[in-house]
Amino acid sequence: MTDQETIERFKFLRSQGWSFNRIAVELSVSKPTLIKWGRQHQFEIQNLRATETEGLIEKFFRPQHERMRNLSALMERIEQELEQRKLDTVPTARLLSLAASLRAEIARETTLRPFTEATRNIPAAEYVDEVMDWQV
Repeated sequence: MTDQETIERFKFLRSQGWSFNRIAVELSVSKPTLIKWGRQHQFEIQNLRATETEGLIEKFFRPQHERMRNLSALMERIEQELEQRKLDTVPTARLLSLAASLRAEIARETTLRPFTEATRNIPAAEYVDEVMDWQV
């Protein structure tokens, strides 16, 4: 395996959540070297993780817009029911709990998975000296 192939394999394994110790054994590379590579390629590794996570979500769940539509519809039904209920009944407490859970789920669903880029890869004309919060 060439050095570049080893680095590419390292980035893949790291993006899959492997520890430095496990990768060191797998690739026969010292842990300090792996840590250095981890720093050098941190944005690529983060982007691989984000892409992998996005792929798993799409594989095992309906598309995000469909999940959001379903969660929103269910939330509307619960809120309509809550408006009709008296607050001293037990089912109301359960509905309030369910509404809170749904709000949390909606918040998780609407959290974007940011992609990142090393500043050295950004053309000088496009570089801004602050955090780049790109949304895809």
